[in-house]
Amino acid sequence: MKQYLMEVVVEKDKEGYFAYCPLLQGCYTQGDTYEEAIENIKDAIKLHLEDREKDKQILPNAESIS
Repeated sequence: MKQYLMEVVVEKDKEGYFAYCPLLQGCYTQGDTYEEAIENIKDAIKLHLEDREKDKQILPNAESIS
């Protein structure tokens, strides 16, 4: 599978951490720790991209990384 670099946003709240990928609508997750949220969003992105490839959908182009 191809490798992509995509922006990820991680926010802390009273219940832990919430992470999402703005480039992939509906691709989000959470974790009790920052590290868990990062691992979970990596898995969520991978599954999201695999589903898009399987359905022959166009994959988004990530142009900037921050």
